[in-house]
Amino acid sequence: DYPIEIAPLVNDLNALLTSNREIIERARTQVGNLAHALKTPLAVLQNEARAAQGPLATKVGEQAAVMRDHINYYLDKARMAAQSNVIGVVTPVGPVVDGLARVMRKVHSERDLSLETAVPANLRFRGERQDLEEMAGNLIDNACKWAAGRVRVSGQNGADGHRRDIVLLVEDDGPGLAEEGRTAALARGTRLDESVPGSGLGLAIVGELVRVYGGRLDLDGSPMGGLAARLTLPAASDAEA
Repeated sequence: DYPIEIAPLVNDLNALLTSNREIIERARTQVGNLAHALKTPLAVLQNEARAAQGPLATKVGEQAAVMRDHINYYLDKARMAAQSNVIGVVTPVGPVVDGLARVMRKVHSERDLSLETAVPANLRFRGERQDLEEMAGNLIDNACKWAAGRVRVSGQNGADGHRRDIVLLVEDDGPGLAEEGRTAALARGTRLDESVPGSGLGLAIVGELVRVYGGRLDLDGSPMGGLAARLTLPAASDAEA
C-alpha cells in the first residue's frame, strides 16, 4: 500500500520487472528449441560415423563432437546473457553443494573418493540456482577427475570492497597446476591432459557465468597438494533473504 504520489512509479517498476521475466523465459525457450534442433542432427551424424569404418567416418565423428561441444558452449552463453542482472533471486548454497556432492559420489563411485563439504547454513547466493549448480558442478567434477583420493568443498561469507560476497573453495589432492597452467586452464576449449575425459570447456563456461554475475574465479595451489578453485560471487542481502 504505497502513497498515491509514488503509486504510478511502483506500477511502472512492477510492469518492467514482469516484462523482464517474460523476456527471460522466452529466451530460455528459444535456446532450448535451438539446442534440440541442432543436437539431434549431430547425434545422427555421430551414430552413423560410429557404425561406419575408415578415416572419413573417424573424421566425421571427431568433427561432429567438436561441433556439439561448441554448440553447448554458445547455447550456455546465450542463456547466461538472458539471465544477467537477475533481480530478487536468492539461492541457499548449502543444499546445492550437498546435492552436487551426492551426484559426484555416484558419478565417480569407481574412484572411491572422499568428498567433504563444509558450507555454512547462512550462505546465500544472489542469483539463480541452476547457474550456481553449473558453476559449482563444473568445479567439483573437475576436482574429482584429478584428485588422488580426496576433494573438499568449503564456503564462507566474504567482502569485495563495499559489496557482500560468498566464497566457495573447491580443493583436491591431485597433481595440481603450475602458474602458467592455471591461466591456460581458463582458456576456452583448452585440454591440458587428453587422458582425462572432457571437452575442455567446463572452466571456460564457469568463467563466463562468473563474469555475468560480476564475480571472480581464481585458481591456486591447495594445502591438500592439488588445485584450489576459488569462486567469488555476490551474496544475497538480508532484505532479499
